[in-house]
Amino acid sequence: MTRDFPMTRTIVAAAGLMLAAPLWAQFGGEPTVEVASAEQREMAPTMQVAGTVLSRSDASLSAEVEGRLVEVADVGTRVAAGDVVARIEDTTLQLRVAELEAEINRGEARLQFLDAELDRVQRLAETNLAAASQIDQTRSERDMAQSDLAVARARLAQLQDQIERTRVRAPFPGVVVERVARMGERVGIGARILRLVDPESLEVVARAPLRYYRFVLPGDRLIVDAEGDVFEAPLRTVVSVGNEELHVFELRLDIDRPLPVGQTARVTIPTADLREVLAVPRDALVLRGSGTAVFVIEQDGTARRATVSTGIGQGDWIEVAGPVQAGDRIVVRGNERLRDGQQVEVRISGGEPDPDDDSAMAGPAPPQPDAVSP
Repeated sequence: MTRDFPMTRTIVAAAGLMLAAPLWAQFGGEPTVEVASAEQREMAPTMQVAGTVLSRSDASLSAEVEGRLVEVADVGTRVAAGDVVARIEDTTLQLRVAELEAEINRGEARLQFLDAELDRVQRLAETNLAAASQIDQTRSERDMAQSDLAVARARLAQLQDQIERTRVRAPFPGVVVERVARMGERVGIGARILRLVDPESLEVVARAPLRYYRFVLPGDRLIVDAEGDVFEAPLRTVVSVGNEELHVFELRLDIDRPLPVGQTARVTIPTADLREVLAVPRDALVLRGSGTAVFVIEQDGTARRATVSTGIGQGDWIEVAGPVQAGDRIVVRGNERLRDGQQVEVRISGGEPDPDDDSAMAGPAPPQPDAVSP
C-alpha cells in the first residue's frame, strides 16, 4: 500500500505551478526595456561612393632663380606661413648688387653736378655770357643722367627681388612631406624642391555617377565613413566633371577631423528625392529565422511582436512597413529575448519609468499564495 505524504504533495504542486508559469516569471519577474517612438520622417534612398581625404593646402614649391641649394628643410619639419624652407646660394647676386649700388652712387654724383652746371649756365645766359645752345646741351645731359640713374635703381630692385626669391618661403602653415632636391644640388628656374601640406585644412573629395547630380546641393550634410569613423560633413561644392569616358561629378566636403591625408572614405549620397516614410531606430530590429520584427509595447505593458519589412535607411533610422503606426512605443533596448505577449517594465532614456506605461505605475504584482496540500 502506497503512503501519501503531505510534504510530497506540496512539492509536486509547486513544481506544477512553475511549469505552468511563463518562463520569464521563473527567472526574476518582468524584464526592463527601453523604448523609442516610431516616427514619420523624410528619407531618400542612398548609396555610398568612394572618396579620399585630401588637404586643401597642398603645394609643390619650386625654385624661382637658378643656383645651388645651400639649405633644404627636412621631411617632417612643421613650418609657419612665411618661414624659409629652402635657400639658394646668392653670392653672385650680392656682388651684382654691390656693383649697381656703386653705379648708382656715381650717377647721383653726376646728376648733382649737372644740376649745378645747369643753374650756372642759366645765370650766365641772363647776362648774355652763355648761348642758348649751351643751356640746351646741359639740360639734355642732366636729363640723360636722371634716366640712367632710374635704370640703375630699377636694376638694383630687380636684383634685390631675385635675392629674396633665393629664399623659398612657405605660402601657408604646414609640414614638409617630400624633399625632391637636396642641399648642394644645382637647380634651375621651375625645378621642384619640396612638397608642403597643411594637415589641419582637410576635405573629402569623392566622385559619383552624373545621374545623381540633381539630388545633392552645396550645404547638404552628408554622412562620411572614414575607416569606421562615421560623421556628418557639409558639402562645400559640387563640380560637374563628366566626359565621354567618365560620367561622374565631383563632391568636396569640409571636415574638421584629425584624419591622415590620403585615407580612403565612403560618402553616402541620396539617389532619389525625399519622401515621407514610417521609420524606427535600427536598434529596434530583431533579426530571427522567422523574419525581421520589432516589439511594440501596448498600453497594458505587454510586448507585441510585429513582423515588418525594411526599406531605406538614414543614419540610425530605417523605414519599416507592417503593423506599426507613428507614435507606437518600439523597444530599442532589451528586445533580444522578448517573447510575444510578455509583460515588461518600460523605461525611457536615462533610466526613468515611462509615465505612459500603466504597468509601471501600478507597482509590483501582489504575491501569490503558497501552494498547500488539499
